[in-house]
Amino acid sequence: MAQSKSKNAQSSIRIIGGEWRGRKLPVLDEDGLRPTQDRVRETVFNWLSFHLAGAQAVDLFAGTGALGLEALSRGAGAVAFVDTNRRAVQALTQNLTLLKDKNGQVHCSTAQQWLSQQADNSIDLVFMDPPFGKGLCQELLSSDALLRVLKPGAKIYVEREKSVILSTPFQLLKEKSTGSLTYSLFECTLPSVKSDSLQRLD
Repeated sequence: MAQSKSKNAQSSIRIIGGEWRGRKLPVLDEDGLRPTQDRVRETVFNWLSFHLAGAQAVDLFAGTGALGLEALSRGAGAVAFVDTNRRAVQALTQNLTLLKDKNGQVHCSTAQQWLSQQADNSIDLVFMDPPFGKGLCQELLSSDALLRVLKPGAKIYVEREKSVILSTPFQLLKEKSTGSLTYSLFECTLPSVKSDSLQRLD
């Protein structure tokens, strides 16, 4: 999703499992936006197969929304799609309408701003595929804003450049690499954290 677009960039995504399996949806054809590869998504959702039913999830840096849409198709209770690109937000809203979905909500916001507005211990699952080369994965994984909203046992999926080594308070469950990309699944093994014990980030 967050990699540079090639000359043959996709103009559609295919949902690979669940209620909408096989559905193709149009996506914004714009530099910097590309859906997570089908093979990677298939692996990731195999990892998450026992954690999706009813999950409260967020697709940060959503872009085309490929990860969040796949989660909804496979039974997530609700997915928030967060992105600062207004055209991407509009395209995502249109796709949710096409799917007649009522469990996805699209927000034009930075990740930090959206997280700061959420209740303590309210999120079961986070998808994080930010633009490369900006250090956003490390920034968010180290932030009190993210830690505050996670439930104990919450899962955090991260895509990044293979060269980036992350330092996080979370337990690494799964990790693979393909080409120049590394993708990982972490678990929040920390106890519940309340906002009065953290410095809130604006």
